[in-house]
Amino acid sequence: MANYKIKDIKKLFNGKIIQKLGNNDYLIKINDNEHKLKIISMNSNEIEFILDQQYHKAKYLEQSTNEMNIVIDNVPITINLHTHYDEIVYKNSGGGGSGIIQKSLKSQIPGKVVSISVAHGDSVKKGDVVCTLESMKMQVTVKAHKDGIVKNIKAKETGTVAKGDIIADIE
Repeated sequence: MANYKIKDIKKLFNGKIIQKLGNNDYLIKINDNEHKLKIISMNSNEIEFILDQQYHKAKYLEQSTNEMNIVIDNVPITINLHTHYDEIVYKNSGGGGSGIIQKSLKSQIPGKVVSISVAHGDSVKKGDVVCTLESMKMQVTVKAHKDGIVKNIKAKETGTVAKGDIIADIE
């Protein structure tokens, strides 16, 4: 489940897929209401769908880590993505309070390495950005899970990482 917020509308809403009903048909839940969704066509720029027997077309204009600009039925909308993605990635890459602090900073998602913010020998504090990954058209920062010195950077800019791959060692 993810939380989303449409800019200029004060209300937050939750969305999740409850059940796949068959060929591109889904039962989804938005807040406490269930809806039938049929995806007609979808590509990297747009999606055509029927929601509760009403046709809609959405075009994706641009997306960053926190925001998505789309046009739905010719109405431009900015959606703020409050998915807590950064916090989840940080917690699962070793930054949570598990008690055992590992040396290796690992990727918790597959993605393309957009940028590396540190160099071998740099001193980092817990929570400092080590690199930025792009996954599912979203940019996610990977943060240091502890204070230390950056050793052995395994990730390469424009390269890819799989879930569980070591990004760098911090000693």
